[in-house]
Amino acid sequence: MAKETTPNVGATYNALTYGSKIVGKIIADSDFRIDGEVEGDIICNGKLVIGQNGVLKGTISCINAEIVGTVLGDIVVADSLSLKSSAKLSGEVKTKVLIVEPNAVFNGTCSMRHDVEVKSE
Repeated sequence: MAKETTPNVGATYNALTYGSKIVGKIIADSDFRIDGEVEGDIICNGKLVIGQNGVLKGTISCINAEIVGTVLGDIVVADSLSLKSSAKLSGEVKTKVLIVEPNAVFNGTCSMRHDVEVKSE
């Protein structure tokens, strides 16, 4: 009798943990969480979360983003960008929706419109 396999139907996401560092380009087909350090560009076809200890020096292109840590670079978000109270963001932002909590630091420019187009590869 053949053994049945059950596909994983849970949430799929990728993570870079605290203490890890990547230099280069990241392309993710699903959600991605960064608690380490990235120097380079990220293209994410899902939600990108920069955690409390996360640092990104580069560009971001994604569907949704939540910044809790630090981003030094430009961001293009197709839907919603949320800057939590501990977030530090320096760069140019293009998004449909921008949510900024009190005490978040945002130094740069923001362009908001309904037809933001993200990169894909």
